[in-house]
Amino acid sequence: QVPLVESGGGLVQAGGSLTLSCAASGRAFSYYAVGWFRQAPGKERKFATAIKWNGGDTHYADSVKGRFTISRDYAKDMVYLQMKSLKPEDTGVYYCAAGLSRVPLEYYNDQDVYDFWGQGTQVTVSS
Repeated sequence: QVPLVESGGGLVQAGGSLTLSCAASGRAFSYYAVGWFRQAPGKERKFATAIKWNGGDTHYADSVKGRFTISRDYAKDMVYLQMKSLKPEDTGVYYCAAGLSRVPLEYYNDQDVYDFWGQGTQVTVSS
């Protein structure tokens, strides 16, 4: 088990920035790839970004490329999602997830690849 806890969500104006954190407990977290997904009201949960277990590769959905940055701190067992130039359409519940699969990172847009999920944190972007 790798319990995940997201934090850092909140209300921000369009054009603003926000950084989300995903905290993990469990000694094996460094072996997991980690992804961020988001779910807008009334819509399906969608992939935003993922980072490989070794931190060497990252993968972004086109909708967030250039605005979002995923990173991880192995010493703290943390993964971060820096979001800038936020838009109202970025509003939703943001989830982090961890997966042990060694498939290529581009497959980490598939929710089935992930083994553990956090409870989510709400991000609201006002226009």
